[in-house]
Amino acid sequence: MKKTILILAAVSLVFASADAQLFKPKAKKTVAPVAAPVKVLTNDVDSMSYALGMNVGTDFSKNLKGIPGGKSNIDLLIKGFATAMKGDSTLMKPEVATEFFKNYISKAQAKDTEVKKAAGEKFLAENKTKEGVTTTASGLQYQVLVAKEGPKPAATDTVKVHYTGTLVDGTKFDSSVDRGEPISFPLNQVIPGWTEGVQLMSVGSKYKFYIPYALGYGEKGAGNGAIPGFATLIFEVELLDIKPFKEAPKVEVKAVEVPKAVKPAKKKSSKK
Repeated sequence: MKKTILILAAVSLVFASADAQLFKPKAKKTVAPVAAPVKVLTNDVDSMSYALGMNVGTDFSKNLKGIPGGKSNIDLLIKGFATAMKGDSTLMKPEVATEFFKNYISKAQAKDTEVKKAAGEKFLAENKTKEGVTTTASGLQYQVLVAKEGPKPAATDTVKVHYTGTLVDGTKFDSSVDRGEPISFPLNQVIPGWTEGVQLMSVGSKYKFYIPYALGYGEKGAGNGAIPGFATLIFEVELLDIKPFKEAPKVEVKAVEVPKAVKPAKKKSSKK
């Protein structure tokens, strides 16, 4: 802990010195002398090793949060890592450790999957009983927030929308509204819940969609983990414009008559 504090102090002093050189004031001012950084590590190899450990630890800590089950014993993890790095005797043989880890992850993933599926199914079962919520034959649920009359898009049309997407726990994973820029796309090139739902809308209307995972991003999820597998999704969508699909004009290709090959005339042999 003391080493870490001293390193942070040394780094802050270095940056303070650099800032003083880069952003010099116009008027001459007396600057108090900066104390020399305290030397913490004995040599460059030690410094490099510590820095590498910090980088690996930081990245590993982030990845550790994605382990199914969400639990781990950090002290034993570090002990196992250090033992293997030093080549000391370990509590498990490498092949046993590998097999145990694979089996644990497989079981934890299966358990997580059941929990996520059950949570989504419970949410949708309760949600469909609420006033104003309609459920289609596919399982898509929607609620009309703003109703407008007018033509509705076909699946082949391109639509322009504003939207906000959240998980059932309220976590927002995407929003064109927050970005201040609507998005356009062919309606048949998005998740099935969108393709079906937006076809119910007219320009100017605003709907709320509750999309089961089978009509969303399925078992794998999307967005580098922002949308987990088996996630039920909630979207507020405002339809801004419809561009009907237009087939490209057919170009009639006329057959070109190829002239028959003319046989060369036979040369007459001259006899003397």
